[in-house]
Amino acid sequence: MAEELIISTSTSKKEKYQTLIPQVESLIAGESDLIANLSNIAAALKQTMDFFWVGFYLVKDDQLVLGPFQGPIACTRIDFGKGVCGAAWKEKRTVIVPNVDEFPGHIACSSASKSEIVLPAFKNDEVKLILDVDSDKLDDYDAVDENALGEIMRLIEQKL
Repeated sequence: MAEELIISTSTSKKEKYQTLIPQVESLIAGESDLIANLSNIAAALKQTMDFFWVGFYLVKDDQLVLGPFQGPIACTRIDFGKGVCGAAWKEKRTVIVPNVDEFPGHIACSSASKSEIVLPAFKNDEVKLILDVDSDKLDDYDAVDENALGEIMRLIEQKL
């Protein structure tokens, strides 16, 4: 795939995802290195969806450790069960938070973050990494994001 995404800026969120997902699939198809793939996926999501912050945390021992991301500097390590990312890891499910200030134990890596969606990726039924997407707007994520980002996580799982 070329090093350029082809995404119309005048389409709906769902249409952007529908155009992006096959390009992400093509982008990572010939690459076996996980960090390279996560780096390009984070960049593609940031560029296409204009997220405030998008990145990955990798499970290492008993913590989530910061991986490839796009956006302001971030928390480097997150403990199991802590914050939104730790909760998604512990509960092994996607977590959507419309207002991070109302999430018990939220870890504020950036005070500009207002809402968040976090999705786990699995190998052998164990969480191996987390996709964390933050918005500087309240209630910015919905079922469209959950479904499309879930498709991207399934592509990542094939590489784990």
